Amino acid sequence: MSLEDKEVVRSKAVVKERFHLKEAFCNKILSKKAEFGFGGFGEATYYRTYSRIKPDGTQEHWPDTVIRVINGVMSIRKNHYVLNRLSWDETKWQLYAKKLAMTMFDMKWLPPGRGLWIMGTEYVYERGGAALNNCGAVDTTDLSLAADWTMDMLMCGVGVGFNTVWKGENVAIPDKSRPVPYVIPDSKEGWVASVRLLIDSYTKGGAWFEFDYSKIRPEGSPIHGFGGTASGPAPLKELHERTENYLDSYCKGEIDQTRCVVDVMNAIGACIVAGNVRRSAEISLGSVDDMTFLELKDYTKNPERAEIGWMSNNTVVLEKKEDFEKLPMIAKHIRDNGEPGIMNLINVQKYARYGEQSEDRAWLTNPCSEIPLESFELCNLAEVFPARCTKEEEFYEALEFATFYASTVALLPTHRPETNTIIVRNRRIGVSLSGAADILDELGATELTRRLRKGYKLVRAVNHELAAEAGVPASVRVTTVKPSGTISQLVGVSSGMHFPTFQYAIRRMRVGNTSRICELLKAAGIPYEDDRYSANTTVFEFPIDQGKTRKATSVSAWEQFSFLAMLQREWSDNMVSCTIYFDPKTEGAQIENMLALFAPVIKSVSMLPHTDTGAYVQMPYEGISKEEYEARLTRMPSIDWSDFGVSNGIESRFCTNDSCEL
Repeated sequence: MSLEDKEVVRSKAVVKERFHLKEAFCNKILSKKAEFGFGGFGEATYYRTYSRIKPDGTQEHWPDTVIRVINGVMSIRKNHYVLNRLSWDETKWQLYAKKLAMTMFDMKWLPPGRGLWIMGTEYVYERGGAALNNCGAVDTTDLSLAADWTMDMLMCGVGVGFNTVWKGENVAIPDKSRPVPYVIPDSKEGWVASVRLLIDSYTKGGAWFEFDYSKIRPEGSPIHGFGGTASGPAPLKELHERTENYLDSYCKGEIDQTRCVVDVMNAIGACIVAGNVRRSAEISLGSVDDMTFLELKDYTKNPERAEIGWMSNNTVVLEKKEDFEKLPMIAKHIRDNGEPGIMNLINVQKYARYGEQSEDRAWLTNPCSEIPLESFELCNLAEVFPARCTKEEEFYEALEFATFYASTVALLPTHRPETNTIIVRNRRIGVSLSGAADILDELGATELTRRLRKGYKLVRAVNHELAAEAGVPASVRVTTVKPSGTISQLVGVSSGMHFPTFQYAIRRMRVGNTSRICELLKAAGIPYEDDRYSANTTVFEFPIDQGKTRKATSVSAWEQFSFLAMLQREWSDNMVSCTIYFDPKTEGAQIENMLALFAPVIKSVSMLPHTDTGAYVQMPYEGISKEEYEARLTRMPSIDWSDFGVSNGIESRFCTNDSCEL
């Protein structure tokens, strides 16, 4: 691209102003060595998932990623200031950016996986902030609009929550005898438009289209801009076929509105997963009185849903006092299959932290239930790791920088006007903690409570100050506890507020056989075997030690609930993502009592049994003895990443119930 062409592109970009760390500082940070967590596993996770190809064609190493992210977030803030004719002090912000970069390098705080992967790229500069956001939610009153927005956001890597309020009125099977030809453009927008047109033909009397997939690039072709490789048209064809079948079945009275909404949305999510760029996450929200909703994952009754039902967690919304009378029935469903989760909408809309009255218009939530949301709203997160902060003051400094990151991302508009309308009013962010269980066992609940109270006040103050300086409203909510996933693996801490399943474990990593990282890990001598479930895939094994934190099996469900309630009371003014693990033999009969005591004082929760049922070979996370861990550790080779290249990051195809990092 010529210089003239680059100037034309920049003139059309959302972010026109750019910030660059000084060369001398960049050279300093490039000379530093990162300390990843969990031995070689954290570092391998970084290179597999977040390291990108630099503009000069070489591969990012950790210092390069830090520089890209810091330049990116500072460019967003600089662009906002310059665009709105606010004062920008370059010297001041250069000094601030250095501190921001050094603490990020040391992993005292980090952006979310979304930000680590795409912040500071031309994709964000040109298209806006959607891809930087972890999560969103949509109301399904207008099914075709909801499907359009959901597919658009999932293709940007955003996890989406949706409700089941579609009434299904004035829906009819269209006349399919005279289809109108429609050539689907080879773009994200083209895929999304085709699904909306299909649904409109049923719900709004639109024309029936005969889709032509010939322009869609073949499987394996590179996707420029967003990154990754194309899946070809097959996943989209399957989505069209499934959607047509669901809507036909609804019109014939074979399924009801709830089934139709969730089936369509789950099929969209399955299409994006099959699209092979980033994994998707969804949550469906239903009524405690809707038996169809409660039985969505009963595959003995609905065997045809097994191919798509896994795409979403299912949660009931407790909207009124009478809904709490259904807790015995909810407890029975949880004992039977681990669902539904619970969202206490009364607390969401009445309180910030529990007991602190503050109105919130949200009525939906994101897939991992750490953020309440309005329809079309997005939220971006950042994460702090107390275990990486050797002094208490470092913890508060990390909170400040995480708040700066998230508050700055909230300044950037997206490509969706309906989303921007909500963002400019709420500026909702989520400064999260990971390794909370680690620090609880290290400090004790009394000291942790004190630090959380002080830390929350700091986050609020920093956000208010930044908002005032930028001329925007302060964020309606600022703190959360997200489940984390690969980010906590980079750092080497427990996930979110959860206790580790094992102290010593094998962590497995799945990568495609044609990827550069597969070749490098094999050459380094990392133990591996062929994937038993996916063709052309290799499974690598890393031994890890979770440290002194108590194993989840030694922490009662009652204590987990108490910890959740404390975090909701002292820290999170959004929600706390929490999966309570229970012993089905000793605690199963107590679930109703647990819910009755804690559901009124929290905002969200899900529960799962501790069980070996369903254990399978090549699990992502498998417990081992201390002796086996030490034996494996002595045999682990070091990995030379200096020659690694030609990779723009890939995601694992497996995730655990308490990890949905996006």
